[in-house]
Amino acid sequence: MRPSLDLSDTGALAICRFSLCDTRPHAGWALRSYRHFCVFEHCVRTWAAYQPWRADLELQNSMEAALASEIKKEPATGAAHGGAHGHGGHGETTRRDFITTAALGWAGVGGALSLWPFIQQMNPDASTQALASTEIDLAPVKEGQAITVMWRGKPVFIRNRTKDEIAKAAATPLNELSDRTQAADKDRTKKGHENFLVLVGICTHLGCIPKGQSLADQKGDFGGWFCPCHGSHYDTAGRIRKGPAPRNLEVPPYEFVSGTKIRIG
Repeated sequence: MRPSLDLSDTGALAICRFSLCDTRPHAGWALRSYRHFCVFEHCVRTWAAYQPWRADLELQNSMEAALASEIKKEPATGAAHGGAHGHGGHGETTRRDFITTAALGWAGVGGALSLWPFIQQMNPDASTQALASTEIDLAPVKEGQAITVMWRGKPVFIRNRTKDEIAKAAATPLNELSDRTQAADKDRTKKGHENFLVLVGICTHLGCIPKGQSLADQKGDFGGWFCPCHGSHYDTAGRIRKGPAPRNLEVPPYEFVSGTKIRIG
């Protein structure tokens, strides 16, 4: 049985080299064998030097595998700790994730700020916004009088109706009206302020301005307003009663902000 040879032992390699050079009588054969042995020795030395590095690599791979398995188990244990400590099971945010999130957040803020001037220029200017609503004090308007104010470029008729005008409007049967949308007198005024009637002063036929605001104006056959352009007659509630107009005079959105002041719009 041949003795084992530790190929990483430098002394053993030297003995082999000496034996090859000295024990063979044939010089040519010995030279070739010696060259082959040198190559073999180089391979052995390389293999011997590789062994510690290979052991370290295997140890590192085993440690990484164990760490990966622990990370996979972390969400289950993290959820249990989350109930007690208020933390989720996703682990701590890494520095790279934080930098990425922060960069994306600042990019979104920058994009929004760059777009804001373009969005802002689409909004109506201050003068237009001021016309969106208007407040009118009705205290100077006496019973039987009417005033005209402007709202969003439209004339608005405001009349302080007499008791007789209110009674006639309330007594009109709805089946006599051609337009029964918001036709009842109580639906066209505010409760507690039935004497004040607020209407957009534009004829619903062709957009003319009806007469009836002045005491000297012709008020038509029903005591309200009359459009002389094509002969449309409106009653004291602003409802079309005669003529080509298809709809009643529009009631704008308004509210009483005090006992004698209203806000239109």
